[in-house]
Amino acid sequence: MLQEIQFSFSNVTEANITIAIVGYVIVFTALVLLFFVYNSIPKLINIKVRRKLKKEGKCEECGDLHMEGDLNAAISMALYLYMNEIHDEESDVITIKRISKQYTPWNSKIYSTNTYFRMSRK
Repeated sequence: MLQEIQFSFSNVTEANITIAIVGYVIVFTALVLLFFVYNSIPKLINIKVRRKLKKEGKCEECGDLHMEGDLNAAISMALYLYMNEIHDEESDVITIKRISKQYTPWNSKIYSTNTYFRMSRK
């Protein structure tokens, strides 16, 4: 079965090569643009924070406002633990009581709309 599969370069045309090259260029360009956008987001946020602090008069000569990853992780973990302590403990037990009723509002329409099923049950 694998011996029957053959690749022939005669099937590759200039249009196929052009489409492949244009596709690779578009994807590579998009990745480069995304890299620059994601790298510039923290800088833009720092500029916005500095302007806000200077407007409020809290920061005359602001240094680097960058926070390290381990500090961010510690703050987020503390917030997560605090938010979980706010909620009360649940028992995680679900109880379902089965009540057998012949007539309920949920199944009454099936008996009135289709008489075939009523006749076959007798």
